[in-house]
Amino acid sequence: MRTLKLDRIDRLLLEALQQDARLTTAELAERVNLSPSPCARRIRRLEQDNLITRYRAELDKERLGLDLTIFVQVRLSQHQDSLVEQFEAAVSEMPEIINCHTISGAFDYLLQVVTADLRGYERWVRRLQKLPMVSSVDSSFAIRAVKENGALPLPAG
Repeated sequence: MRTLKLDRIDRLLLEALQQDARLTTAELAERVNLSPSPCARRIRRLEQDNLITRYRAELDKERLGLDLTIFVQVRLSQHQDSLVEQFEAAVSEMPEIINCHTISGAFDYLLQVVTADLRGYERWVRRLQKLPMVSSVDSSFAIRAVKENGALPLPAG
């Protein structure tokens, strides 16, 4: 995958959109000192180049009753391609998992899980533990978020 070169205006547009994806083209154009038509063309190019992959709303977990965030490390019993694919397909279907990464070290995966409460977590972790390829699970409960959903740092031009 090639890294695209970004000029100052591209970086300004991407920074603005990461902060507020609802900005109109006219508002974005004003922020980057362009007229709306060239600004719209730049945004379209950034989308076509897959630098902007989607737009979505950021929801408030607590207001939705999802008060518990848990970081879960998972070790698989075996690493055969078919078992890895089954595990990844299973976790992809679990809405409680909002992030899943393969990791180095003693565990194979790091999951970020959100639930309403400990009972919800217990129900979820029992489903996870029933997967035949799961060897062990280690959970750390988040006490407080210091920084969440940060904007990506953009490379200098």
